[in-house]
Amino acid sequence: MICSAQMHTDAYGRKCMNAKIRQGDALPHSHTHGFTMAELLVVVAIVSLFVAMAQIHLFGLLRKNTFRAQIQELVSTMQMAASSAAETGRRYEIIIDITEQSYGLKNITGSEIYVDKPDETPGEMIVQNYLTDNCRLVYVWFDDGIDTNARAWFRVGPSGWQNGGKIVLLDEKEQPYSIVINRINRIVVLEEGDLELLEPKPKNDLPF
Repeated sequence: MICSAQMHTDAYGRKCMNAKIRQGDALPHSHTHGFTMAELLVVVAIVSLFVAMAQIHLFGLLRKNTFRAQIQELVSTMQMAASSAAETGRRYEIIIDITEQSYGLKNITGSEIYVDKPDETPGEMIVQNYLTDNCRLVYVWFDDGIDTNARAWFRVGPSGWQNGGKIVLLDEKEQPYSIVINRINRIVVLEEGDLELLEPKPKNDLPF
């Protein structure tokens, strides 16, 4: 009787031990279906990084589309053309298209320049930019008295600008600005307002 009771007790003990082991094995398995605090923090950090990068990209686009950024880029393009022409001896052409609200920079590669059909002048287009609504081209005035509100060309070579004049633009508040091109000293500057430049005088009015 004593042996039988002891065997029964030992069997019950082994049964309880096996149940505890199975229960202990189940706990880590169920734990794999959840997230720890460290894992959640890592996920939050990654999402925050992507949000910050998106904001930086958006703010960069907004700054690029401002009036100041666009008009300064046009001025820099013209200054770069004049400097490069003086240093390398090449010829460049700035194309102002008021109808399309765009401008381009062409590297003139041929020996001939077509005055009546400037689009046929051989060359390679280096820059082509379109302006937004907060930076609008209005008209172009040349220092020989000719103005246009369609298409205009400013050409520059080793000896300087072929023509001087001004490019008039409006900002988002309809305030005018003038990009002044000086054919004598190659300088291209941005000035506030629609500047009144000196118009050429007839030959009869010249003192010499």
